Amino acid sequence: MQSSSTLFPVALQSAERRGDLSEDVYRIKAGNSPDPSVELALTRLGLADLNRAPGVPVILLHGSFSNRRFWFSPKGIGLGAFLARAGFDVWIPEMRGHGLSPRNRQWRHNRVADYARYDLPLIAAFVHEQAGQAPHWIGHSLGGTTLAAALGGGYLEPEWVASAAFFGTQVSRVYWPLKVPTVEWGARVVLKRFAQISGSRLKRGPEDEPIGLALESMRWHGLFGRFGGKDGDWWAGLAEVDVPVLAVAGAADFQDPVWACRKLFDQLGGERKQFLRLGREEGFEAFGHVDMLVSKAAQAQVWPLVEGWLRDPEAPVRGATLASESPVPVA
Repeated sequence: MQSSSTLFPVALQSAERRGDLSEDVYRIKAGNSPDPSVELALTRLGLADLNRAPGVPVILLHGSFSNRRFWFSPKGIGLGAFLARAGFDVWIPEMRGHGLSPRNRQWRHNRVADYARYDLPLIAAFVHEQAGQAPHWIGHSLGGTTLAAALGGGYLEPEWVASAAFFGTQVSRVYWPLKVPTVEWGARVVLKRFAQISGSRLKRGPEDEPIGLALESMRWHGLFGRFGGKDGDWWAGLAEVDVPVLAVAGAADFQDPVWACRKLFDQLGGERKQFLRLGREEGFEAFGHVDMLVSKAAQAQVWPLVEGWLRDPEAPVRGATLASESPVPVA
């Protein structure tokens, strides 16, 4: 079968019409990571009856225990579908073992370090090849963390990033028991007995997560831990990032609280950045971790802001606190 890319093997798995939207699903198998069995599914959404070239590309990264359905439902509802109808060229990757992406042989050992170093550059290169211009990136929760790691680690080429938006994303929340070496060591011993964390059992989402992610997070939050991999300090690298940034935190998000999201935002370099707190003081609902993007209130209050920001990432967002202003109060 002929590849859909000149860069590495890509197969067009399906091309369907979903109401007024077109849905093309690609399968990337580049063999660029230590585990050559990795395959990534990448969905492209657009208007089915579009008689002109696709618009500006946007890549949407889902969070933990999730898949592409976080961004658009089978009924065509979601931020991804909304942006496609607004004329954007929407790309939705599914991380290893999620949705249409099969589990790789070493799935239990998958980490953010693998996603950031090997997977996101593949996705970026293919989208850039197909769209002919730099894509915007939007990450929610773990998707935002992976994007931060890729930017801080310098894994994404400058021509692959037009802007970056982080929703409910942080790496600074402290888990004090993990600062005790014996507690961390004991927890690692217990966790290594498992291959995965069940999203359905914990009522966190439809997908499972590999235990490698939990072990990696424990290392970040240990006594001498840092946000980084064996080959670099991603946290320090974030200070060198200079792209338009939008960081969004929910006032009622207790998983990734406002103060922690703000800390990640402050670490990012450059001056073209804005921080937005979704709370009643700013004229929004008091959004939580998921409903900031998936709810009727988000559809009315948040999605139009995202669209406006994507059209001009350097224009002030309504309700946003700019980088030059004083920090917003902690929720």
